[in-house]
Amino acid sequence: MSTVTRCAWANSDALMQHYHDTEWGVPVRDARALWETLMLEGFQAGLSWQVILRKREAFRAAFAGFEPEAVAAFGPEDVERLMGNAGIVRARAKIQATIRGAQIYLEMQARGEDFADYCWSFTNGQTLAGEGIATHTELSTRISTDLKRRGFKFVGPTIVHAWMQAVGMVDDHAPQCFMHQQAKALPVPGVRPGAA
Repeated sequence: MSTVTRCAWANSDALMQHYHDTEWGVPVRDARALWETLMLEGFQAGLSWQVILRKREAFRAAFAGFEPEAVAAFGPEDVERLMGNAGIVRARAKIQATIRGAQIYLEMQARGEDFADYCWSFTNGQTLAGEGIATHTELSTRISTDLKRRGFKFVGPTIVHAWMQAVGMVDDHAPQCFMHQQAKALPVPGVRPGAA
């Protein structure tokens, strides 16, 4: 009986294994999905991705499916509603940053700037080879600086690097992992039909 060799971090439980095997490192080209993942990575700050992954469906329900148009319209009463939701991470600053992030996303869109094109412009549309155990890179620092300039919060270089790994901008699967160099060929999970 053969065993599957994965990145070591993915071996903690079945949920992490499934996420690793079907999502992590698969290039995401859908603007909304890229934004959602960036916002969830922001909620991870100070926590583990496993915590966020376990709460992801509750986050999606609480944040209107991470539809930027809906989230951008959230007001003070929505912040209080979210602060009372035990299914998500109840951090006021992160909730407010997500609402503001939706507004920035729409501002970019109104200027004719597609969020997916913006994100992938940093890698010339290509998945870059990873740098192994790095927690941040020169590129993640540059992207972080630009996101902050635009008004995004909870987008430090380490968070941005984790996001780049998650959405396939960087292939950081371990060389011995069965997904190394294979993630680029997988269909992107969670993208609606017709989305690119």
